[in-house]
Amino acid sequence: MSLREQIFAQRLEPTIVERADAGGCAGAGIGAAVSAAAPARVKTEAYQKLKYEIHQAVLERVELERLSRMHPEQIRSEIGALVGRILEEQKALANDLERKQLAIDVYDEMFGFGPLEPLLRDPTVSDILVNTWRQTFVERRGKLELTDVNFYDDAHLMKVIEKIVSRVGRRIDESSPMVDARLPDGSRVNAIIPPSAVDGPLVSIRRFAVSPLQVSDLIELQTLTPPMAQVLEGLARAKINILVSGGTGSGKTTLLNVLSGFIPNDERIVTIEDAAELQLRQDHVLRLETRPPNIEGRGEITQRALVRNALRMRPDRIILGEVRGAEALDMLNAMNTGHEGSLATIHANTPRDALTRLENMISLGGLALPPRTMRHQISSAISVVVQAARLTDGRRKIMSISELTGMEGDMVNMQEIFTFKRTGIDSNGNVRGYFCATGVRPKFCERFAAFGVNVPEQIFEPGRRFETA
Repeated sequence: MSLREQIFAQRLEPTIVERADAGGCAGAGIGAAVSAAAPARVKTEAYQKLKYEIHQAVLERVELERLSRMHPEQIRSEIGALVGRILEEQKALANDLERKQLAIDVYDEMFGFGPLEPLLRDPTVSDILVNTWRQTFVERRGKLELTDVNFYDDAHLMKVIEKIVSRVGRRIDESSPMVDARLPDGSRVNAIIPPSAVDGPLVSIRRFAVSPLQVSDLIELQTLTPPMAQVLEGLARAKINILVSGGTGSGKTTLLNVLSGFIPNDERIVTIEDAAELQLRQDHVLRLETRPPNIEGRGEITQRALVRNALRMRPDRIILGEVRGAEALDMLNAMNTGHEGSLATIHANTPRDALTRLENMISLGGLALPPRTMRHQISSAISVVVQAARLTDGRRKIMSISELTGMEGDMVNMQEIFTFKRTGIDSNGNVRGYFCATGVRPKFCERFAAFGVNVPEQIFEPGRRFETA
């Protein structure tokens, strides 16, 4: 006799959320176990099989329409009671820990993102990487770890992916096998499925803290120094255009959030992103998001279209989540036509590489501009490039703050104001090094004075070193 047959062989009194034709007995008192704080996870093959059977049994018993009208805490209680009752009916050999975990897991399957929910509740997890249904990695403190989280099969993982993307009005199928989406907390999700993913669906989730990091947190983490933070705050308050450059996972978006926190609350800010993830705290923020084409290949809204539209929305500042295409020219035009203090990020390994990439992106717009003209446009629009990097030990650092000072011949002049110099690696594998000023007094100090931003001259002196542990 199968587990499901054993469960439904008994016809007992249903709970308030069970259908009239479903079986059950008095509540088993497990409802209180369904809480946001999950106990240690039990991951055995027998447990996974039991969870699947219990989940299917719960789906067949509950009245979903009625359940959806309840308060979340009441739903947890009812689902927990039903799970406990089913376990008693089929006399499953489950200990208290497994019973509590089953109640939580079944709730997550029905109203959350299934096996991903415990990882999304874990504040130490920064990235979640699902390599097909069999294997899930997470990043903690900059290092990847294999977890015991897995799915039943490809179909189970696909249901979770579809639940994620449908909530933001996007789709994923064989004709459109790649998608960028976001979770309710702002975390960025990328999913790719067959035929593009050969071995099965793949999911990458970039987590963002519920409470965004402040500049004090970055100083404590030794991502930058107090003098560097003071200069960055001055740049934002003096409405100086900043380009944040760095590789994947280097902390560009986190830094963009920190810089945006220095913008006065009375300014009108328009943000433009592929998947809305910036967490601005000002009152006057307008969030725009791109949209992929529909199944007929129509309805696409590009970043370039949004940048152009943003110019008609009377913004004081424009924040572009990432420059990656022809919108680069429109962004530079906006920075050159009164939208001072705008911010953007770009993928590049060095500040000089960031300028080269901008040139390439401008050419994607279809305008055959001479290189000198493009470089002049870049140098007149962008004043500062902040370079971020993730080191081999997983920690993020601001590697450089550089100022663009104009053109000399056909080249853009750039001078480094602050830098991080590596000196070696200690016995624990941590990168050793120090932050220091280069001794160059930046030209933007004149603008600081004009905007009433007070920055002591001595912070630009090269004698002080800030060693990292």
